Amino acid sequence: MARTARSVHARKKRRKVLEQAKGYRGTKHTSYKRAKEQVWKSGVYAYEGRKQRKRDFRALWIQRINAGAREHDLSYSRLIYGLRLAEIDLDRKILADLAVTEPEIFGAIVAQAKNALDGKPVDRRVEVERSTEPGQPISSASRTPAAPAEQVEEAEEVETSEDDIEATEAAGRKAEELNVDLSSVEGTGQWGRITVGDVEKAARRDE
Repeated sequence: MARTARSVHARKKRRKVLEQAKGYRGTKHTSYKRAKEQVWKSGVYAYEGRKQRKRDFRALWIQRINAGAREHDLSYSRLIYGLRLAEIDLDRKILADLAVTEPEIFGAIVAQAKNALDGKPVDRRVEVERSTEPGQPISSASRTPAAPAEQVEEAEEVETSEDDIEATEAAGRKAEELNVDLSSVEGTGQWGRITVGDVEKAARRDE
């Protein structure tokens, strides 16, 4: 029987292993046998490292969520149980990020968890309004029946003062400059808000 030549495939396999072993010390990056052993061990270590990294991140997320929940007089375990009752599907990574970067939104989520624990109605939609001016704090409001009475009154005052016209502050100033009636402008921004571009488009249309 004729011998099957496989030198091309054998060299290709060796080149692949040696390429993966590039940078190892001693003969581990030049000897194919040593390099193959070290690449296999490195893969095992990398797998264990990825598992450990996930554990470390999970512990960090739990610490951040617990710190944020304690500010609202709620423990971590009670918060997670309340979110499960409220059917709010947010993983620990998102909750930890909100606790650090968006404390207002996190506070609204904690309030929903408290409502679920107390057997009150729960609204899983939280509306957030961001200020257009730099340096201004972010305000958030959750349209829920369990929201504090002061927040509900403030929200009603804002709605009545704006005559049910949702527009950014920059859009309002632009409308005054161009003498554009906001009631005739159709908003294309988030939540149907009127943006500066909408005002400029309406001004060009009126011309």
